[in-house]
Amino acid sequence: MKKRSGFNVMMRLIGLVRPLAGFMVLAILMGLIGNLCASFITVFGGLAAAKLTGFDIPAAMGVLFVITVLFAVVRGVLRYAEQACNHYIAFKLLSLIRDKVFGALRKLCPAKLEGKDKGDLISVITSDIELLEVFYAHTISPVIIAVLFCAVMCVFIGSYSVYLALIALAAYICVGLVIPVVTSKVSGDDGLNFRRGAGELAAFVLDSLRGLSEILQFGQGEKRLAEMNKRTDELSADEKRMKRTAGRNSAVTNTVILLFDLAMLFTSAVMYQNGELQFDGVLIPTIALMSSFGPCVALAALGSTLQNTFAAGNRVLDILDETPVTEEVSGKAKVVFDGASAESVTFAYGEEQILNELSVEIPKGRVVGITGRSGSGKSTLLKLFMRFWKVQGGSVKISGTDVEEINTDDLRCMESFVTQETHLFRDSIRNNLLIAKRNATDEELTAACKKASVHDFIMTLPEGYDTSVGELGDTLSGGERQRLGLARAFLHDADLMLLDEPTSNLDSLNEAVILKSLHEEREDKTVILVSHRASTMRIADKCYSVERGRVS
Repeated sequence: MKKRSGFNVMMRLIGLVRPLAGFMVLAILMGLIGNLCASFITVFGGLAAAKLTGFDIPAAMGVLFVITVLFAVVRGVLRYAEQACNHYIAFKLLSLIRDKVFGALRKLCPAKLEGKDKGDLISVITSDIELLEVFYAHTISPVIIAVLFCAVMCVFIGSYSVYLALIALAAYICVGLVIPVVTSKVSGDDGLNFRRGAGELAAFVLDSLRGLSEILQFGQGEKRLAEMNKRTDELSADEKRMKRTAGRNSAVTNTVILLFDLAMLFTSAVMYQNGELQFDGVLIPTIALMSSFGPCVALAALGSTLQNTFAAGNRVLDILDETPVTEEVSGKAKVVFDGASAESVTFAYGEEQILNELSVEIPKGRVVGITGRSGSGKSTLLKLFMRFWKVQGGSVKISGTDVEEINTDDLRCMESFVTQETHLFRDSIRNNLLIAKRNATDEELTAACKKASVHDFIMTLPEGYDTSVGELGDTLSGGERQRLGLARAFLHDADLMLLDEPTSNLDSLNEAVILKSLHEEREDKTVILVSHRASTMRIADKCYSVERGRVS
């Protein structure tokens, strides 16, 4: 995770407000006027109280009463309108950020997401982005409102005395700036640690739920629960520390406010004794200061809460700033499939060398088999044909054109990729198959499933093709899921089929049906077939053996 300063995160998050800048300006104006109305309700109330006690106040009681009521009504209306505007901005931006995050994840997939904790990603997409609502609804406009409001109040108090204005300015700076900055420094990385811990806990819980059968089978329930409780306790300790900091911040803020109120009262009283001020010069500035800390107190509270918010923002920006391994390619001339090849391909995952000067030729209309020990790079080669990763040396070509120069959409249309583990969504069999071809007819679905030797099984189910497969297809066996994956590939009807151990979970009868289908498809399709099974390789026109990243 890249660590950014709070200021850097804040500026990046503020930059996202540009599409809604008009609403933000409106919220600021309404907030400023509303807060001024709230403060001056107290000021006019003080004037009315002074007039009732016999002091000479140059305003009629009726006028003071009408102004106070008017300010109260305006304050209520503007407060509601400001909050409605801020929350509209916040939730609109959250939807835009989620859209950006999903767009970034799509670009990063699959290379940059391999090995990532899915629970942690879910935590970013849900709770971390949701936490940014605090920043957009309760931070940006309140900060600007507080600055403008304090400036107006300093001018107003300064109309009685420059010295009193300086006291007010010092109070606002201390409460609205110094205390939040100090609190933020004291909090350190608590917010970042909390968000990271929350993500790790979410990943651990998700992992535990998925592996519940294995946990029960091998008697690891207590150990797993103890680890979960440990992580929860650590997270609770982090949250307790953050709440304690927020409590201290609130206590210090209230104490400082009281001290400045007393300072204002004492200074104005001394000036009154010296004849430098009239009685209203003591009453009004003191009341004005006492009633004007609302916007500053909101800033003071941000010192602790923003640590958590900026930590969430930092995690979101990590995804948005991540550089994809392969960029989308578009605007190139359309390529028609006419064979494929890997020429002197070299590839490594980090420091681990996988392929070294590997070359294979895939003629059109042929079935090419690739065998080799586990870890020799067979599956990696298929991913390079799909352009999930970039080669470090050599080239991967389709129809004599480097895959780096082929439009991504065209490449996906030309290829069908069946992995060793078929992912099924929590939906019906029909919708899981239609991912391969959205407008497929029932006849096309049936034909594809017959080729994959899964149609007869589907028809035995209570709802046939509309039967739900459950989460991750857990209502089906491994072989049934694998055959549905093959049915997707047949339905996609691509020119090049990349099959990674397509029959590893099948019995010999189902394997024979599928191999017969592949054999019959050879006139219109080109197949790269990765398998350990000798029976599977019998349909191959040519076999390559990959050992230690090289063809032998």
